[in-house]
Amino acid sequence: MIELEHVQQAQARIADTLLPTPLVMDHRLSERLERRVWLKGELFQRTGSFKPRGALNWVRTASVQELEGGLGAVSAGNHALGLAWAAREANTPVTIVMPENASPFKVEGTRELGAEVILHGDINDAWALMHRLVSERALTLVHPYDDERIIAGQGSVGLEIFEQAPEAAAILCPIGGGGLISGIGVAVDALRPSLTLIGVEPAGAASMAHAWAGGAPARLDAVDTCAKSLAAAIVGKHTYPLSRAHVDALVAVDDPAIHAALRHLLYASKLAAEPGAAVGVAALLENIATLPPDGDLVVVVTGGNLGREELREFL
Repeated sequence: MIELEHVQQAQARIADTLLPTPLVMDHRLSERLERRVWLKGELFQRTGSFKPRGALNWVRTASVQELEGGLGAVSAGNHALGLAWAAREANTPVTIVMPENASPFKVEGTRELGAEVILHGDINDAWALMHRLVSERALTLVHPYDDERIIAGQGSVGLEIFEQAPEAAAILCPIGGGGLISGIGVAVDALRPSLTLIGVEPAGAASMAHAWAGGAPARLDAVDTCAKSLAAAIVGKHTYPLSRAHVDALVAVDDPAIHAALRHLLYASKLAAEPGAAVGVAALLENIATLPPDGDLVVVVTGGNLGREELREFL
């Protein structure tokens, strides 16, 4: 189980390459809620999401044996971009299996970074193929969220929030497989345990809530959400216990709420975010999260990788 020192070490390890992302005030939401609402702009990070934090930490702690056969991953897109970018530092080939409905924008971007991308079935089919490729090609699997080195790198987001928003009372964080919120949670409990950490999932892919209800990670039969970056069918053996230990509450938002939140980010906040990055704002607009009575709110806007054709349906 990772601890604060692992997150701090990861932050130091990647700091020379990945700069802190800005905290931007959402004036419209702040006026509506009568308290300051800050947006943590991870869409401004390298490759357009928070994912390079974990990927670069993984690559920089990898052994020669882990790198020599090449890396493999399954991704809806942002992990693919982050890992392909980070692996270039080690001159290591990467094979990514993505579901057939993956964002064309992310597929093209990943290929431009030099990775081999295979489109195959849905997310469960993609995982089945990757497990075969790991065996056949002797690849090292770099899990998109259920890896302690990945989680530690993502936790650097939390350390930056503490520095940037000293009066924060709550953080709202999107959940796909749970790597980001797990890393942030480790930092929260160690450095500011009074802060409330709220996970926000798409209703059509609420795999963490499914795990909490059942007492263990369990695969969803299907996922159906416009927030493809959060469409994990199952959370991890690491992220499940970390979330139980460090996350105060889970809420879920449906597709219409995500659409409304994305339009808010575009038109009111002036941020070109992707649907999965909008779920925290959706939770505030829908007033479904139980918030501390006072103090600032921080919403993690996880990414902004959306092609023109994909964006059109939200406008």
